[in-house]
Amino acid sequence: MRGMNRLLTTASLSLLVANGAVAAEYAVPRHDEVFGSVEVISARYEDTFVAFAQKYNVGYEALKRANPGVDPWLPGEGTRVVIPTRFVLPRAPHRGIVVNVAELRLYYFPDADGQDAADGDGRIVTYPISIGQMDWSTPLGTTRVTGKVANPSWYPPQSIRDEHAARDDILPPVVPPGPDNPLGKHALRLALPSYLIHGTNMPSGIGMRVTHGCIRMFPWDIEALYKVVPIGTPVTIVNQAYKLGWTAEGLYLEAHPPLAKDAPKTTEVVDEPSKTDKAEPVNAHEEGSLTELTRVYVAATQVRRAELRWDLAETVIESARGVPELISVGVPVAAKDTAAAN
Repeated sequence: MRGMNRLLTTASLSLLVANGAVAAEYAVPRHDEVFGSVEVISARYEDTFVAFAQKYNVGYEALKRANPGVDPWLPGEGTRVVIPTRFVLPRAPHRGIVVNVAELRLYYFPDADGQDAADGDGRIVTYPISIGQMDWSTPLGTTRVTGKVANPSWYPPQSIRDEHAARDDILPPVVPPGPDNPLGKHALRLALPSYLIHGTNMPSGIGMRVTHGCIRMFPWDIEALYKVVPIGTPVTIVNQAYKLGWTAEGLYLEAHPPLAKDAPKTTEVVDEPSKTDKAEPVNAHEEGSLTELTRVYVAATQVRRAELRWDLAETVIESARGVPELISVGVPVAAKDTAAAN
């Protein structure tokens, strides 16, 4: 393997080129926790973030965060658009499937075979996802894939049927396979009752918090994952708005806005959101953010140490662009060497 940014094209995992999107499989050298590369493109007059999301296999909200001040529906001819395709690995066992709800992204470790991929060089495949709305949060914890269903029928629970009925949209007890089925053509059943990883009949919604708790993927992504994930694969679901990861250069921070229910409260009054926008916290309490960053920093520096630029870390958290930034100075050293020097 020649480098962490090398994009592999093995047929088993980079299966589809539907809508111009290719599933990204990366070779990540041992001990590296940051992979991929940020791309900057020039928009054409007809481009939108929805189109970019499907072409580059990134989420809609991720594109918005990475490009503050750019109109997502009309970026404009020649506008430079950042495609956020560099990632810090979530701090979780690197085996099977890992979902980080805070960044709306799923990671699959095909080489782990039940072992932690951090034990050696390996491959990582990553996809954007949608997760549960505020009142239908995607649960956290560890589960496993218990089944695989092609062309699934949807059995909406009574709570969802009641929600639709309140909008004069009557759902039947069973929605059969077809273009009106929100599960799409492929689904992975989880040991969590009533929760799935599945496709969609509305790919424009990928990368948003819009589901009733399930994990939703682009149709071409779930098809690729469906073909290679064995039944019994472990699934770890975490909520990590701030991720720290090491490379030979030092420590990188990738920051996302905390999910609304977990965000620190603010007393600042904001304008009423439009019907299509979600209200987001403004000027989140600095102490809460730094406390969480300190906790993540302690976990990330058990083996390696480097001098941290806390001022830069604060700036990365405040902007929450979802793009990894180097926040340390000097060459990383082993933690035991640092202790001996003191």
